[in-house]
Amino acid sequence: MNLMDKIYKKAKEKPLRVAFPETEEEKILLAAAECEQKGYCIPVLVGKKEEVLEHAAGFGINISDMEIADSSDEAWLDGVIAEYVKINSIFSAKSMKRKSKDAMNVALMLQALGMVDVTFAGMAHTTGDVVLGAQTFIGMQEGITTPSSIGIGDFPDYTTSEGNLLIFGDSAVCQNPSSEDLASIAISTCETAKNLLGWEPRCALLSFSTDGSAQGELVDKVLEAKRIANEQRPDLKIDGEFQFDAAVVPETAAKKVKRASEVAGKANIVIWPDLNVGNIGVKLMQQFGKADAYGPCLQGFKKIVCDCSRNAPVSEIVGNVAISVVRAQAYL
Repeated sequence: MNLMDKIYKKAKEKPLRVAFPETEEEKILLAAAECEQKGYCIPVLVGKKEEVLEHAAGFGINISDMEIADSSDEAWLDGVIAEYVKINSIFSAKSMKRKSKDAMNVALMLQALGMVDVTFAGMAHTTGDVVLGAQTFIGMQEGITTPSSIGIGDFPDYTTSEGNLLIFGDSAVCQNPSSEDLASIAISTCETAKNLLGWEPRCALLSFSTDGSAQGELVDKVLEAKRIANEQRPDLKIDGEFQFDAAVVPETAAKKVKRASEVAGKANIVIWPDLNVGNIGVKLMQQFGKADAYGPCLQGFKKIVCDCSRNAPVSEIVGNVAISVVRAQAYL
């Protein structure tokens, strides 16, 4: 059973309520319909009911069995806003009413109130929109200061410490992370790996240097990130600075790392030093490693919010919904 087969099986064991606020997007409605049909989640379509029905009819998609959270129902929406400002008193009902013109914000309020378990967006919103919305309406996990993302690489011709799988972060959100940011990303990624795949995380902070083979401010940033992460979460196996091969190849680690390490040569998580490296690294994995790369999965928030690529096919959207459901199961 491959990675996604396991994810789909686990999602079906406990399907959760997923809010889809971008109902004007055909691929979103197709994905929601497929997820409902296959039992991966319970879709909740968020938006003005008349417009939701009109979009679905125009695309020829049957949504008759799906719940619609009708934001054109003023009494219902005012009730949601009233409940939301009770738990977030820094916001006023007036400001939330303005923000509710965007269905994604309504979905996030529903999620904050526990009326849905996951919010899924990104087809009509930028990653920045989704991240800002999640920060505003959901908030950050305790001890986590930096929103970030992970991806999962499934390599057909390469065996890692976890079979063919490797988790990597951050490839989508944090452009030029500080040492504090890198530490936060590493901690978040370890927690995501445990919740999603049940792994014992072994997290490598990557650099162009391995264990002092080079020096400079870029290396110092990674070393400081390791210090911060180890201080904040001594229970997690987070180590570095390592070059990529020293992180994942035991023979290379044995030559380059002249000290005891629970991570070197057997990392199942790698943390890129910045978004340049992360984006290029993922493209190299896909192009030359022939890896399937799942994600990006946003992390660091109190609840699961998912951002999909705007050019994602329906199959990828369905996979990311199932991944989000499995991640959210750990929060319940």
